[in-house]
Amino acid sequence: MMAEVLSIGDELLIGQVINTNQAYIAEQLNSVGVSVARMMTVGDDQTMIIKSFEEAFARCDVVVVTGGLGPTHDDITRSAVCKFFQTDLVVNEEALERVREFFRRRGLAPRKINEDQALVPRSCTVIQNSIGTAPGYLFEQRGKYFIVMPGVPFEMKAMTKSFVVPFFTQRASGVVIQHRTLKTTGIGESFLAEQIGDVNEIIPPNSGMTLAFLPSPTGTRLRITALAKSIAEAESGIRNAEEKLRSKAGKYIYGAEEEEMEQVIGKLLAERRLTLAVAESCTGGLIADRITNVPGSSNYFERGIVSYSNESKVADLGVPLALIHHHGAVSREVAEAMAFGIRVKANADIGLSTTGIAGPTGGSAEKPVGLVWIGYSDRNGTLALRFNFGDDRRRVKERASQAALELVRRKLLKLDQ
Repeated sequence: MMAEVLSIGDELLIGQVINTNQAYIAEQLNSVGVSVARMMTVGDDQTMIIKSFEEAFARCDVVVVTGGLGPTHDDITRSAVCKFFQTDLVVNEEALERVREFFRRRGLAPRKINEDQALVPRSCTVIQNSIGTAPGYLFEQRGKYFIVMPGVPFEMKAMTKSFVVPFFTQRASGVVIQHRTLKTTGIGESFLAEQIGDVNEIIPPNSGMTLAFLPSPTGTRLRITALAKSIAEAESGIRNAEEKLRSKAGKYIYGAEEEEMEQVIGKLLAERRLTLAVAESCTGGLIADRITNVPGSSNYFERGIVSYSNESKVADLGVPLALIHHHGAVSREVAEAMAFGIRVKANADIGLSTTGIAGPTGGSAEKPVGLVWIGYSDRNGTLALRFNFGDDRRRVKERASQAALELVRRKLLKLDQ
């Protein structure tokens, strides 16, 4: 079955609200063998909404709509649905009781505007809302399915889990869709493609499988997708493809699915019973923030210092002032001194440092905006690596934090730089 996901709301079109619903719905539909062919966002205009309904229902077997089911005047999805399916509204007693119970639990009395949310299109199957007040609707016509849910993400997710996924699981078409995402860093998309080589050697033609490259500021994700007759068949195909990818580009693959670099580093440090301390200048504490986002990080993260000024580099890390005067704060020598200094001061196994020019000003011909030195120190020695991360301040910080953690990963795994 092919699906289209429609999101309704002016707030989405003007960028006031980021649309996370579409990604979640697509993921859940894929998990039960429903492929999403299109996604569309429509404003709070009834004519445009109805037109989008007509086009989507003509194109696809499944249409999933979110948004515009609230109690205020700008929530017009319900009336648009009634016009599209040529039906009127009736009170759903179960939905009404749920609305009243929702307010009772909060010690409040529902107003008429709240109770009116229990009015539903006469010809629909009602999808009850267990955590909110607006129910959802299901219409079935000529073997096609039209589903309407609230736009509030946690309400939509609850309905999707309790109703939509089980509904389509029971109507599985015999096609299973499975995904596997590998996460890489330290190599650009085009270089990664060259490293992998002929994709047909990874994904056999006409196998029902695909490989997608999904670049981001901190790395490229490799998504393997398999369409098969069974979960076992799909998983087998994905497993074979992953083995081939790892054989070609394994040293750049640091994790899979939602796994983050800081989780990978934390696991490696914990397994080796090593401690880490960080001295940050241009990253401003971002590395420490990422590390401490991981539960249990206190077992291996000793401390982090934001040594932004030259004075703090001297006072807190023991960097010789003469070194800064001679080489500049953004230099190999200072990065190495910072990494060594924080390791010694914290009595940690590993010291990590960053110093750079995040921009948009402050660069020169010798030291352009985006230049970052990352220092690393352990009992075997101290080194620093030079990077240039572009001219966007936030991205410089993000890329530098990723590269710093990647340096730790590579040292721990004894991978070549």
